[in-house]
Amino acid sequence: MPATPVKRTVRHSPYANVRGLSRGLAVLRALNRMESGRATAQQLSEAAGLHRTTVRRLLETLIEEGLVWRSESDDSYRLTLQVRALSEGFTDDEWISTLAAPLMGELLQRVVWPSDLATPDGDAMIIRETTHRFSPLSFHRAMVGRRLPILLTSAGRAYFAFCSDAERDSVLKVLRAGGGGPEQAALAHDEAFLRRLVQRVRDDGFATNRSDWTEQRKIGALAVPVRHGERVLGSLNVVYLAAALGAKEAVERFAAPLQEVAARIEAALAGRAA
Repeated sequence: MPATPVKRTVRHSPYANVRGLSRGLAVLRALNRMESGRATAQQLSEAAGLHRTTVRRLLETLIEEGLVWRSESDDSYRLTLQVRALSEGFTDDEWISTLAAPLMGELLQRVVWPSDLATPDGDAMIIRETTHRFSPLSFHRAMVGRRLPILLTSAGRAYFAFCSDAERDSVLKVLRAGGGGPEQAALAHDEAFLRRLVQRVRDDGFATNRSDWTEQRKIGALAVPVRHGERVLGSLNVVYLAAALGAKEAVERFAAPLQEVAARIEAALAGRAA
């Protein structure tokens, strides 16, 4: 399934766009999204929307830079560990990598199905950490950076129901203006739906979605909020195939482990702050 496009702010610059760099990044993104972690030049050409000859030239450059490796046996390409060096200078919320990620690994061992940690980003939740790459039951590979609709996914609903009134109003203002697409805009204007959603999630202590998102009709998920003090930092989910588990079974299997891991993350955050 194609990744959800990332919205970028339009910016005017006196300098011309370096087309070769843009194309090289498109190839890297396409290779990163491949389910198997590898792809042929033809597959990358189709995924990136570039001519195969152009892709070949870009791949040779990326190989020389140590970012891509080519298999002689089947002429496929894959990313190298050197790609991770590109993010070394990126400063993110430290709690995600140092506190949440190890506990998400423990959660994976218990439930097997993959999970994501997402934080609010304007009109959507953005996945910041995931165990999809390590779960034998994962149906997607590249998840970090993917945007999830707030009112249609468990991750978004968990945040929306437990965040402050001011934050909720701010989110609704963006969604009602169409920032999250027409489907969410309609829901954001439905006061009865919003009241039921918030009340149900607060009563249950977790949020759910099951075939609610049109882009992911086969997917079900549960999510819980992750707090620090009075603030909701984001949400933690478990994602599963709706055909594999019933809604009740999913709650029985995932709700308690999710709440336990979220509580441990929150405790670790409180301890660090103290």
